[in-house]
Amino acid sequence: MKRKKFLLEETQMPTAWYNMVADMPHRPQPYLDPKAHTPITEQTLSVMIAEELARQELSTERFIEIPEEVQAMYRIWRPVPLVRATGLERALDTPAHIYFKNEGVSPVGSHKPNSAVPQAYYNFKQGVKRLTTETGAGQWGSALAFAGRHFGLDVDVYMVRCSYDQKPYRRLMMNTWGAQCYASPTMRTASGRAARAENPAAMGSLGLAISEAVEAALASPETTRYCLGSVMNHVLLHQTITGEEAILQMEMADEMPDVVIGCVGGGSNFGGIAFPFLRKKFCEGAQLRVVAVEPESCPKLTRGTFGYDIGDVSGYTPLIPMYSLGHDFQPSAIHAGGLRYHGAGAIISQLLHDGLIEATAVPQTETMQAGVLFARTEGIIPAPESTHAIAVAIREALRAKAEGCARTILFNLSGHGTIDLYAYEQHLAGHLADYVPTDEELAVTAGQVLR
Repeated sequence: MKRKKFLLEETQMPTAWYNMVADMPHRPQPYLDPKAHTPITEQTLSVMIAEELARQELSTERFIEIPEEVQAMYRIWRPVPLVRATGLERALDTPAHIYFKNEGVSPVGSHKPNSAVPQAYYNFKQGVKRLTTETGAGQWGSALAFAGRHFGLDVDVYMVRCSYDQKPYRRLMMNTWGAQCYASPTMRTASGRAARAENPAAMGSLGLAISEAVEAALASPETTRYCLGSVMNHVLLHQTITGEEAILQMEMADEMPDVVIGCVGGGSNFGGIAFPFLRKKFCEGAQLRVVAVEPESCPKLTRGTFGYDIGDVSGYTPLIPMYSLGHDFQPSAIHAGGLRYHGAGAIISQLLHDGLIEATAVPQTETMQAGVLFARTEGIIPAPESTHAIAVAIREALRAKAEGCARTILFNLSGHGTIDLYAYEQHLAGHLADYVPTDEELAVTAGQVLR
């Protein structure tokens, strides 16, 4: 009988996060002040985010210890199962072995609490009273609401309007944990008011929601700090507990992956699963490929420009060295709201630029077809973001079948889709369409990236 699940004991949970920067052949260029174009310092960053998070953001230490208070909260749901997708293997009639890390078992149904908990903890220890943040599909906003409640912090969430309308139950989760959730663009900030004035029907973007959240935090520096759910180095650092667990579990399965796959919005889910395996590749000579998957409608890695761009619309955030479509790029309203971001994190962008990872883009209808097949064979309805990784895992498994060779595939199931059933309703009714921006459309904002 094939073993289905590989489970770690709580005592086996990793006690340190892994910092990819320590082992990169070429480290990313420094963040720059958006006005002076000089390198950002910890002191500059700590005006916006907690001091310890600013230190982690610029750190080159290989491992950073996870505080005991954070480990204790992690144990609510961690360690997370590694699962062999035997049902999917049978359906595809493939010689490939397919494994997935099920991050959907967290209280909010996604990987996002892996960073929300330490971010809330470090702000609490600093004496901060209120947190502001943005959210796309609502997974990050829910996670920060959950973490903030545990540490007694008030949380304000600016949720991209198209997702605010599509996913009402995610904002209800935030409200249940005590957070306030606003449809971005709002009338609460100068950034939001400007966007509404330009287009009263604006459906918003992650870049704009970030502007609103940062602006709100900077308005009350004595009591408030901003928290980010992806892109920045410290966020990807916290997510590496996923990959660190997965390494131990793959050893339990007596296998190691030939290919590691994760979807990419800003990069948190991808970095979490990929970075520890890249360490094994760089430092131990492991032979494996790492594939970042994005939507065809928001193709920053496959069609974007590598250079410096701001992380938000209004220029409150540093200039980040990354692949970007330009901070004013407006992606179509796909259901994978967490992937609708104009740029990718600096570490991921540098790895791609150096040819150390791969990137591919997939259409929305293929991802939803993959999600339905996964649900029917593995029993889990995946989040629309996660279906991107599943779609490419299926491609890899079918390629193994065509080549008649074995292949071990690992992907990160970043979350479940129980609160995303409207996307499945639209897909099953045949109402979803694919959208691929033209070169002319991308050129409109591409000039915003500084080379």
